[in-house]
Amino acid sequence: MEGDCLSCMKYLMFLFNFFIFLGGACLLGVGIWVIVDPTGFREIVAANPLLFTGAYIMLAMGAMLFLLGFLGCCGAIRENKCLLLFFFMFILLIFLAELSAAILAFIFRENLTREFFTKELKKHYLRNNDTDVFSSTWNSVMITFACCGVNGPEDFEVVPHLPPYSLEKATPEACCQRELQSREGMIVNKEACLAGVEKFQNRQGCYSVILNSFETYVYLAGALAIGVLAIELFAMIFAMCLFRGIQ
Repeated sequence: MEGDCLSCMKYLMFLFNFFIFLGGACLLGVGIWVIVDPTGFREIVAANPLLFTGAYIMLAMGAMLFLLGFLGCCGAIRENKCLLLFFFMFILLIFLAELSAAILAFIFRENLTREFFTKELKKHYLRNNDTDVFSSTWNSVMITFACCGVNGPEDFEVVPHLPPYSLEKATPEACCQRELQSREGMIVNKEACLAGVEKFQNRQGCYSVILNSFETYVYLAGALAIGVLAIELFAMIFAMCLFRGIQ
């Protein structure tokens, strides 16, 4: 009876680790896609040190889960106590790190409100100054998603760092409609756009556009994160039970 339980636990352990292995492969794929994607994310990630760091953290986490899933599968099938203990300790560290990140994201969720982004935009945005990381990132976002500001062109009615009566006091170039939504795309009518002609401007705010674009994926990502945490928890339990059961 004890042997049957141990055998069952071994194959369940293998199954859980196989899912961890697949999860790591998915994280690796998403991280690589965000970094090399030619449709705009590469520019945004490269321009923002925080996103740049986050993308590489995702790659590192994916590689670690990929490796640990493989080690867990090997440890379960071969009944190797050393591999199982190594697997348990690293999964525990990853589990605690992910749990801490989720708690911090919940605590600082107010920093993702429309009002917060609007305040930061009006405070730091320098229009077409692509040497400034903040401005360059915003320009890339507005061009890629065909949007303007956080709420719309009205966000740029009062922007600091500009001389009075400057042409740039109108809508920034990044808000102008383009034939192709990339930095290389030609602006349909630059003069009319900067002069305030609405039909040549992107009138939707980026907050609503991006929220609508990623709303489904945010819930999916949250569900996947909960699923990954649950799988890791069960994998640790099975690893320790299997470790104790091996003679």
